[in-house]
Amino acid sequence: MFPNPQDALPLPPRPNLEQYKKLAKDLVKVCKGENPDGLRNWASEWIGNLIRLNGLHITPSLPVEDRRWIDEVSGFVTRKLLSGERKCALADAQFLIARSHGFMSWPRLAKHIEQLASRNSSVAQFEAAANAIVSGDMQTLRRLLRENPGLVRERSAREHRATLLHYTSANGVEGYRQKTPKNIVEIADLLLNSGAEVDAEADVYGGGSTTLGLAATSVHPEVAGVQESLLQLLLDHGALIEKPNLAGNKHSAVIACLANGRPRAGEFLAARGARLDLESAAGVGRIDVVETFFHSDGSLKPAAAKKQLQKGFLWASMYGRENIVIFLLNHGADLLDRVDSGATALHWAAGGGHLGIVKLLLDHGAPLEEINAWEGTVLEHAGWGFQHGAPGTDFAPVFDALLAAGAKIRGPWLAWLNKMKGRSPKEKAFVAKLFRRHGATT
Repeated sequence: MFPNPQDALPLPPRPNLEQYKKLAKDLVKVCKGENPDGLRNWASEWIGNLIRLNGLHITPSLPVEDRRWIDEVSGFVTRKLLSGERKCALADAQFLIARSHGFMSWPRLAKHIEQLASRNSSVAQFEAAANAIVSGDMQTLRRLLRENPGLVRERSAREHRATLLHYTSANGVEGYRQKTPKNIVEIADLLLNSGAEVDAEADVYGGGSTTLGLAATSVHPEVAGVQESLLQLLLDHGALIEKPNLAGNKHSAVIACLANGRPRAGEFLAARGARLDLESAAGVGRIDVVETFFHSDGSLKPAAAKKQLQKGFLWASMYGRENIVIFLLNHGADLLDRVDSGATALHWAAGGGHLGIVKLLLDHGAPLEEINAWEGTVLEHAGWGFQHGAPGTDFAPVFDALLAAGAKIRGPWLAWLNKMKGRSPKEKAFVAKLFRRHGATT
């Protein structure tokens, strides 16, 4: 829920405290007005100005977007200013503005703005260094570290309290700064050789997050093709794989990777000594380790639990580990048990485009019309994967197999395919042809 560290709004390039005081007074005035759209219009104008002044180019890869910011800020101020006995108070308006920028209070925001006014302050230098990191500006970063060697151990004034090294992970910090330049490994190496604490913790995802955990669960280093090199550098400098909560949310290192769609990072850490239980071994495709949790008669050893078996079965279905799916089916995996995942194994296999596992589960009697936690059937889960999954995955055979097995077509699939972005016209036309062949008309 907003606000959280990733949703924080950027400050303007040269923030002025008096202007922010006026902004808070304007918010109170709008709050007291009778225009039902007033607070949303205020949020829209404020956010639009921040984007324009910063020259922000918000790409689909970033975890922020202007419309979402407007929705979240307007909802936040509406809830806080118009509920309870005290309505439209100036102190509340100031607090809301500070929180929207990622600060815990108005006094902290005010202090931050005052310190930014001095280019030689540690706050101004930290912000400049963070910008240099995410833009790949090694020259500026070197100069800042030379001028202030202690900067490498400073922390952000925002609520996440991240160090500069955390920014190399492109995860957990303010969303508009979650970018991975091609030279991020060299930048991280510079920070570490300058004295950065490799296992410093940031207060994101429940606290305790290290750069290793955040980098392993971040999509941006993977897309940039530098994730494994960055992880290896951190390990070479002594980063702990088994540090509790290193990626937040109380996950172990490998499970955190699986839960964030980074199976290759999970495999990488497993190959470098990450501890594997039955669940995580199944998720990263380590059949050799999976087998060690069973007696020769097929029963589970005391070191494993049935819940681990079932979770591992779901991860294996999600990430295309067909040999492990077969093994676990033969050792008691349940076709319907979702554990805490929100969907059945067939949902996950279809959503990942794993044709072999889809056919295998169908042959074992997996039902097609089970509804997942997001109110979708197996066919619709496959549709979500087609829209949001890896571009190189061919979903047409999966759709064909599900439809041939009797999957029901609910809703206007053809219209949805026509509007979909992210897939080529040729792909969409071929899938539309499949659906028409199976009776789709809208």
